[in-house]
Amino acid sequence: MNYQDRITIESGKRSGKPCIRGMRITVYDVLSYLASGMTYQEVLEDFPYLTQEDILACLSYAANRERQTLLIQA
Repeated sequence: MNYQDRITIESGKRSGKPCIRGMRITVYDVLSYLASGMTYQEVLEDFPYLTQEDILACLSYAANRERQTLLIQA
């Protein structure tokens, strides 16, 4: 999954946090919902403008950030 096609960062939107396709929902929002125990399907039902690809992009973005953190610490 190439998250760069779906995750956008705009300085004037949500304080520059990474958002999904320029919308006001952030990667953090989606990851928080999943971490709280919501399923993909529940997230998609609550936010019908999101797609499964958006959720996968959030996960890919988070994994890449973690990988970058590990590289910096090494």
